[in-house]
Amino acid sequence: MPTVVLGITGSVAAYRAADLARDLMRAGFTVRACLTEGAQEFVQPALFEALTGQPVLQSAFDEPEPGRMAHIDWARQADLLLIAPATAHTLNRLAAGIADDMLTTIALVYDGPVVVAPAMNPSMLAHPATQASLQTLQERGVVVVDPVGGLVACGEEGQGKLAANETILQTALAAAQQGKALAGQRVLITSGPTQEAIDDVRYLSNRSSGRMGAALAQAALMQGAEVTVVTGPTAVSLPGRARVIRVKSALEMQAAVLAEAPTANWVVGAAAVADYRPVQRLSGKRRRDGDRWTLELEPNPDIIASVAAVAPGAVRVAFAAESGEDLDYVRQKAARKGVHAIAMNDVSQPGIGFESEFNALTLITPAGVETSGHLPKLGCAQWLWARLLAHHHEGGLRAGLAREVED
Repeated sequence: MPTVVLGITGSVAAYRAADLARDLMRAGFTVRACLTEGAQEFVQPALFEALTGQPVLQSAFDEPEPGRMAHIDWARQADLLLIAPATAHTLNRLAAGIADDMLTTIALVYDGPVVVAPAMNPSMLAHPATQASLQTLQERGVVVVDPVGGLVACGEEGQGKLAANETILQTALAAAQQGKALAGQRVLITSGPTQEAIDDVRYLSNRSSGRMGAALAQAALMQGAEVTVVTGPTAVSLPGRARVIRVKSALEMQAAVLAEAPTANWVVGAAAVADYRPVQRLSGKRRRDGDRWTLELEPNPDIIASVAAVAPGAVRVAFAAESGEDLDYVRQKAARKGVHAIAMNDVSQPGIGFESEFNALTLITPAGVETSGHLPKLGCAQWLWARLLAHHHEGGLRAGLAREVED
């Protein structure tokens, strides 16, 4: 049974750590809680002792076993360090390597997978010091569960709410189950929207947040892959260990993908690329004059379809955001793109897809149709990689979907 050290810090969201502890136990973890001094202003150690059946650490000098150093023992015995909620204060100390309480001391000793779930005022999250600390932690391989937007405890609105417990749980499970199925493999992922300029002020785009692409990258990294993400404009945090290429337009994304694809073993097209772009980009800002404005558009290239010519040996996987579930149409789309598999999500369903933490995928391969069920996006990504790898090892992807449709 894997052991998780659950670090709880001084956020109002600390009360949710009790339910998270139970969720972790139901998932098969032995949970050991460590509370900072700030956390104890909101929750008490006795609560977590009763819930987990394990001793709780509070102070840097706590020693449940006389003659033993708890911070060393807990770090050596843990399979995962999960800090939820993680305050700005704690994140900044972790990034700086400061060990001035039991939790940060354990973190400095621990050398396994680490997951942090920030929760704080939106301005604190946006502060350059916090953002720099998050970037530093990600570069060291720490998995960050992005906070979500909404009304926070102080009454302000913005990104800073602790992510859903189910999202944190799925991330913890994925981190604890890191494998090497993709070791030595190069994975290229497109992510986010594209922006097609109308003039110097306006552009055409869509609602893609980039969360699914970020989750696919994180899941691939957890399987030992070398990951490159070509992303359109998005505010979502991308894994620090991934190589990130930022673009704006579909043409820029295509150029970056075609440059990277020849050395890739896998190419996953998760970006929501704009289908059309203005024929003519106007200089400056077009003034409002009260008249109708007819905007002439031309089609953008199909990026994932163009990969076959430069990377015929790569496994190519497309995504399809559809309104409804027309599997025949999606199969035809896959055939046109020349991909080996296609993952569809129904964006007409509430609570999944665009701008959501959750998704539900339908995967079509030459072997048939499979569904992930409703999961956090990292859970969907983990499921998708598991299914793709299983089919690939069985030789079931090499034929591609074009042949399946022709047959």
